[in-house]
Amino acid sequence: MRALSWGFRWLGLVLLLCAAGCFNGRSASLAPEGEKAVGMIRASQGRLAPVYAPLARQIVSDFDLGDKDGIGIDLGSGPGTLIVELCRHTRLHWINADINPHFFAHFYAQAEKRGFGGRVSAVLADAHALPFHDDYADIIVSRGSFHFWKDKVQAFGEIYRVLKPGAFAYIGRGFSRDLPIETAKKIRGGRGGKLKYDVEETANELRDIMKALAIREYRVHRPKPPGGEDVNYGVWVEFRKGERQ
Repeated sequence: MRALSWGFRWLGLVLLLCAAGCFNGRSASLAPEGEKAVGMIRASQGRLAPVYAPLARQIVSDFDLGDKDGIGIDLGSGPGTLIVELCRHTRLHWINADINPHFFAHFYAQAEKRGFGGRVSAVLADAHALPFHDDYADIIVSRGSFHFWKDKVQAFGEIYRVLKPGAFAYIGRGFSRDLPIETAKKIRGGRGGKLKYDVEETANELRDIMKALAIREYRVHRPKPPGGEDVNYGVWVEFRKGERQ
């Protein structure tokens, strides 16, 4: 695992430098994904920066992760900011499973800077065909990715396959219920009118996915903190893989 981890560090560094134009002969085919990574890294350090700490604390509390050992996966973690926050509050080894390797150098650098370098890995992964064996992960989380998946039933089925029996997944978009209302308003106001979606329609879509996969133990959450009824806090689905008989 350690050798693989260092290999991805170097791969990610080279790709990030290419995306930033540090090599005169950069590949045009890498540029779009590299630019996406740079843009998301900037957002995670700017407008979206307040999102991750309260979300990590909520996940740790809701799923009782504080004293657990094992493997956690953040699917589509990108810059890995949520993973870094989750490392602060858990003993789990966290994997950044993302389809865009241009994020990985930044992710490793941030984890190393905060003393978590030995507790994280990055794996090139397509949500529709996860590169993990069955019953592998103790928890899988994902924020802000599932709406990009082309075949959501296939991707959620992969998440279910990779979960250990009895383990949970928490997948969605938006904020923790504990994010201060004024902060949520500021973030939403800074979107410039981009990417609006119907929360109720998305909640129904998630329910339909659970039914299609015959997942019985699930809950769809639409966070609505007191006083924040007029703010879109997003939508999430929590589900559990049943114990084997």
